[in-house]
Amino acid sequence: MADDNRSPIELPREPIHRLTVPIDRFMHIEAASGVVLVLAAAAALFLANSQFADAFLGFWHTEIGLSIGAVDIHHSLQHWINDGLMAIFFFVVGLEIKREMVTGELRDIRRAALPLTAAIGGMVVPALIYLALIGSGEGSHGWGIPMATDIAFVVGCLALLGRRVPLILRVMLLSLAIVDDIGAILVIAIGYTDEINLTALLLGLVGIGIVSGAARAGVRSFLVYTVLGLGVWFAFEQSGVHATIAGVILGMMTPARSRVGEGLFAEMVDRVNEVLHGGGMEAMTHRAYKVRRIQRAARETIPPVEYLESILHPWVSFGIMPLFALANAGVPIEMSYFGDPIALAVIAGLVVGKPVGIMLGSWVAVRTVLKQLPEGLTWPSIFGGGVLAGIGFTMALFIAELAKLGSELAAAKVGILTGSAIAAIVGMLLLIAVLPKPGAASEE
Repeated sequence: MADDNRSPIELPREPIHRLTVPIDRFMHIEAASGVVLVLAAAAALFLANSQFADAFLGFWHTEIGLSIGAVDIHHSLQHWINDGLMAIFFFVVGLEIKREMVTGELRDIRRAALPLTAAIGGMVVPALIYLALIGSGEGSHGWGIPMATDIAFVVGCLALLGRRVPLILRVMLLSLAIVDDIGAILVIAIGYTDEINLTALLLGLVGIGIVSGAARAGVRSFLVYTVLGLGVWFAFEQSGVHATIAGVILGMMTPARSRVGEGLFAEMVDRVNEVLHGGGMEAMTHRAYKVRRIQRAARETIPPVEYLESILHPWVSFGIMPLFALANAGVPIEMSYFGDPIALAVIAGLVVGKPVGIMLGSWVAVRTVLKQLPEGLTWPSIFGGGVLAGIGFTMALFIAELAKLGSELAAAKVGILTGSAIAAIVGMLLLIAVLPKPGAASEE
């Protein structure tokens, strides 16, 4: 029987690894992305309210584009970040949704009932509170702003609470955030799409069909899918449907099952082992080709969803999302914004609507499907987690940009930042109060 406690095989270390290894370790600490996001938002707020405000805010409106024949595309830097780079963020969201639906909590309807209904309640109630406070006047188009949960910040807050948070509550909140993302995607696609260019949309759908056909034909090249994905993104960008929706669709189309079984890979490794121990490596013909086959086989033992998520997640968490925060969180703060109806409606939706909606949704799941709360969950802990889920930062800012609030956009952003901060602080304090200290149960 193999020894599972053996240390992993280490490749020879180079001087550069003294720098890259600590960075790599940091980037694979999930909660660290929330810290980086906070720092980026704080930097954006500081610069937007400093003597460099005009230069900082003007920088994001720098026009960047290209012209190829009759095709002429020019957008602001902020637009390229929000519609381009954020498509990669949404692609990763699509991967996470696919993984959860195939192998995670959302694969079984009974297990998914609690996070599903809690998330629906946590989206509907904040939107209703927002509309109740704003009415049908100016700003009503921002109803989607307080609906989504920022998973990076929630993970960061849970990490700060440490072992005090039971696993079942972590799983529920993370699953809830995934369902929230699905809801936010639908809101963007349905509620914030204006005129539709049917020709471009049709081309985008044809591109998705080609991607599906390539997958069925057994094409495994990431380069091919990258080129096809760029074509689909461009078609959606021209169609009027927000381009990030293309990222979600492509993410959810990614296979969640491995192509090469462990047995086949083990057989290949055994053959290589025989060659190495027999001293035949030097005499082997076509060595580069055979090594590439081994590399591909090793990669294919992992489902593409998991493989791509592991590669892209650090880039999204530590690159794209902080850049998005820098480009969108910077707002010149005026005291009048804190009393603005839109800011107050956003704050109320995040701080009040989220926990109330999550509690209502959870109650519906318990009454109709579960009959009782899962072991390890209590109503106070669900409420504390619901308050924490009111952190809406990234997706809320994203939807605010789409809502076309005009002069009210700054007030909406102040509401998002204020509401998210209140939700984080109050949610953590509530969880500290209602959750037992680590080891408390064993001491009793």
